[in-house]
Amino acid sequence: MKLFRLLALTLLVGASNASASQPLTQAQLFSKGAAFGDVKISPAGDYISAITKHDGKNKLLILDAKSKKIIHAVFFADNAQVGNYAWANDERIVLQKEYLKGWQDHPLYYGELMAVNADGSKSTYLFGYNSGEQQTGSHLKKNTPIQASAFILDPLPNDERYMLVNAVPWNNSHTLDFELHQDVYRVDIYKGTRKRIAGSPIGQARFMTDHEGQLRFVTGEDKNNETQVFYRKDGDWLNTDKLRLELDDFTPISFAEDKNSIYAAGSTAGQPQAVYKINLENGEKQQLIQDASVDPSHFWINGQTKQLYAVEFENGYPTYAFIDSEDSHAKLLKQLLGALPGHQVQIVSETRDSDKFIVFAFNDRDPGNYYLFDSRKLKLEYFASAKQWLDPELMAEVKPVEFHSRDGKLIHGYLTLPHGIEAKQLPLVVNPHGGPHYVRDAWGFDPQSQLLASQGMAVLQVNFRGSGGYGEAFQAAGYQKWGTEVQQDIIDGTRYVIEQGLVDKDRICIVGGSFGGYSALQSAELAPDLFKCAVGFAGVYDLKLMFEEGDVSDRRTGISYLKQVLGEDANTLKAMSPVYHVDKLKAKLLLIHGGEDDRAPIAQLESLEKSLKAHNYPYQKLVMDDEGHGFYKDEHRAKYYSEMLSFLKTNLKL
Repeated sequence: MKLFRLLALTLLVGASNASASQPLTQAQLFSKGAAFGDVKISPAGDYISAITKHDGKNKLLILDAKSKKIIHAVFFADNAQVGNYAWANDERIVLQKEYLKGWQDHPLYYGELMAVNADGSKSTYLFGYNSGEQQTGSHLKKNTPIQASAFILDPLPNDERYMLVNAVPWNNSHTLDFELHQDVYRVDIYKGTRKRIAGSPIGQARFMTDHEGQLRFVTGEDKNNETQVFYRKDGDWLNTDKLRLELDDFTPISFAEDKNSIYAAGSTAGQPQAVYKINLENGEKQQLIQDASVDPSHFWINGQTKQLYAVEFENGYPTYAFIDSEDSHAKLLKQLLGALPGHQVQIVSETRDSDKFIVFAFNDRDPGNYYLFDSRKLKLEYFASAKQWLDPELMAEVKPVEFHSRDGKLIHGYLTLPHGIEAKQLPLVVNPHGGPHYVRDAWGFDPQSQLLASQGMAVLQVNFRGSGGYGEAFQAAGYQKWGTEVQQDIIDGTRYVIEQGLVDKDRICIVGGSFGGYSALQSAELAPDLFKCAVGFAGVYDLKLMFEEGDVSDRRTGISYLKQVLGEDANTLKAMSPVYHVDKLKAKLLLIHGGEDDRAPIAQLESLEKSLKAHNYPYQKLVMDDEGHGFYKDEHRAKYYSEMLSFLKTNLKL
């Protein structure tokens, strides 16, 4: 504990943990995870908490808000670490216990909740499958077991004794199944005793509470993957279909000033989501805000009133739209944006009385800094940097771009341009995002793009049709078009930046992970003369295999999703699968995969290798046996970055 406290203090004052005699490589610098994250202030403002890393695991620091001295550090023995957490009252924190497993690309969570006071006293095992003896090395007393995984629903910070927990029951194989109906419990944060409040009327439930912490809303998906919304009245769940809201992609956000009205997002006719105020008694709705091109990216809630006050959009650069410009938080946010020019500013935590705030500010060149703002003293105080070892002055600028695809559709994206180099005839790396649906690229700091830019390469990210965030119609335009129009958007974006004179047409490679790995191979086959090299990371190369192997096909909703976005025609799946068309390739190949990838199993790589060998096509390969779908460990990401960087430099003649 003493050693850890010393390390944490060293990090807090901004010292680098790199040895002066052994400086980190560029790959290591950009692969390092954030030193500080998830910073929060306690309801009364006496403490500040933050997640930091030590020995590759998450630890929770609790500091005195005035002196900034560490009071307590929460960490677990062996392969366990701190996960998500919340302040449940002025002195007590509730946190998730996660486990790092070598075969997983992310921590495993088995639903265990712990609680501890800020000074380290009264540690309690609140909720989980284990019971009986004291847990070795943690000093946590276990409680009544339950075969379910707990998620913090509402910490009820104004309730000294209780919080609300969303519990997902385990199925017969003792694995988490979000398709099962879930329960909500009121849990004593000191004893762990619990009382069931309600169950969900639908699977994949997402609950919402009102100003007083009363359970009022739930959304979920039915067997056809259709979203259903229920409103709780007099102890019963009422389906909002009866209100005839006539909104698709319906998302409750917060309650409004009265308990019978809510703010919610929804769309019509495939357009981007708009924000509405809805009366739950009669279904009347008033549209408040809608962007012509993009869905809202974030909703910001006033912690004191629990009402929506701002909506964030990312059409190119991020912007805010305010629900009520007279709201105290809206005024504060405008002031902070002025005080931190050139940065996107987010209020991420606040006290009960909204007199102190934790503010996070970032931009395309800055991974971000945390500040403590005192609204009474009007004082903005620096707290910590996410990645202080990276100098924003040396990072690359990220510019929004837009172009029309060959069929006239407007496509958006981002171009990262190397710092200090004229944006003319640059080597280019095209980097398609994963997904491909429900996700998109956004403006901000991207470690991989910045690494490549630091070596003189431009990076193009295209939000091709099928990407999320641009309305349902734009996303649906990519369904069953993975290997055709989606790739054509990527190729057309590449040709657009060539036409602008920004990049060298003879020095272009394509790099992607997951669906981006698929795109790297598929685009290289569709436009073999455009790309000198391709890097597929955790890629899907045989679409038919997605129906047979991997965690998507393990679930009923997963199969429904695959049928929707890929279709079931065997000939079409084969035509869109890179594994069957390697004879069209001209690009040099680097293939990277995790041996324990559940999303894109190693069978995907093996299928592609078999085809490449049958055609005597050369390729390079890096397999991390103990990683999954994406490399979780810093050292593994560093190895990937190093291999990729060397490969790109060779093929781009750098």
